[in-house]
Amino acid sequence: MGKLTAKQIDSLSTPGTYEDGEGLRIQVKPNGKKYWVLRFQLAGKRREMGLGAYPAIGLKEARQKSSDRRRLLRDGIDPLQARNTERAVQLAAEQQRKIKAITFQDVSADYIEAHRAGWKNVKHAQQWTNTLATYATPIIGDLATNQITTEHILDILKPIWASKAETASRVRNRIELVLDAAKARGLRDGENPARWRGHLDKLLPSASKTKRTQNHPALPYSELSRFMRALDRVEGQSACALKMTILTACRTSEVLAARWSEINLKAKLWLIPAERMKAGKAHGVPLCETLVTLLNGLPRINDSSLLFPGARMGKPISNMAMLMTLRRMDQKDLEDGGKGWRDNNDRIITAHGFRSTFRDWAAEQTNYAREVCEMSLAHVVANGAEAAYWRSDLLEKRRCLMSDWADFVSLKK
Repeated sequence: MGKLTAKQIDSLSTPGTYEDGEGLRIQVKPNGKKYWVLRFQLAGKRREMGLGAYPAIGLKEARQKSSDRRRLLRDGIDPLQARNTERAVQLAAEQQRKIKAITFQDVSADYIEAHRAGWKNVKHAQQWTNTLATYATPIIGDLATNQITTEHILDILKPIWASKAETASRVRNRIELVLDAAKARGLRDGENPARWRGHLDKLLPSASKTKRTQNHPALPYSELSRFMRALDRVEGQSACALKMTILTACRTSEVLAARWSEINLKAKLWLIPAERMKAGKAHGVPLCETLVTLLNGLPRINDSSLLFPGARMGKPISNMAMLMTLRRMDQKDLEDGGKGWRDNNDRIITAHGFRSTFRDWAAEQTNYAREVCEMSLAHVVANGAEAAYWRSDLLEKRRCLMSDWADFVSLKK
């Protein structure tokens, strides 16, 4: 039977230790706070363990806790070690609950936000979001990352592995990166189920065996002069943007986002800043006389720095505008008894395809060095040690090449 009563404990105010019996005691601290302590002996050593504060732990509960600990002692179990083990189990369980609460969708959103500033293409984050939302989220979006298995990854990839090889490859890579980030955060361990080399490559055919290269439909250069005569009869911004795309052999995105501040008509040079280039390097584009005349004739829209401003403030016309121009020209040519503006596989040409038209012409109809032609397309022409010694952008040679291209396009040669 215990020595203390609840009324006695309430009245205790003098600092000290007050015995209840069988090792159970209550300690009164100088600040007036009271704590339950169990004193016991194990393997010849006297030890103490706290059982909690009073009145949160009342007399009855303290005696029950003391009785439970003494029962462990009779079985040869250290109650301190048992308590620590119990706490570790509870902590692990709580950690698992927290991990399960953080889903793949959460981790992928954090990953995208963390890397957004480092991606040079502002659309890259949206592409990440869209591809994962379309293909990954329906299957693994609500799963904790440590629950995602190889089977889940295969369920995502198999339906698109052959039909959308490029997309499937990007989806796989993005899932792998997100799961690597989850592992770095301690949210999962073990092998990454989206890893290709040494894992998925044993379960799926390589992309090279399933992916058929789909080049942009390009007009044969022998048809180009006839096409340009037809394009001259088309009015509007998209037609002008298309002419600039052809005469510069630039990417459509580079042309559409062109700004007047980048254009030096006197020097006949267009300097595209690094952040808008695929290779992340500023690119100087020589402007031929035909293009200088075209640019001089473009209207300057108030409050817009863009060459080809669209309907939305601060935004250029869309790539779809040029594509629709090409489709209408194709239809018009067919109606006039022509064969339409098609590539050699009878596909309607695209604006980007004119880069291929230019490259084919340069390779087959000129003697310009490969480096000059590739630099005109803003392609990387050297890697590794060779790149370290490559300083020139071959601007003057490229100016001659683009002048010859403009003459070919306009039938001057």
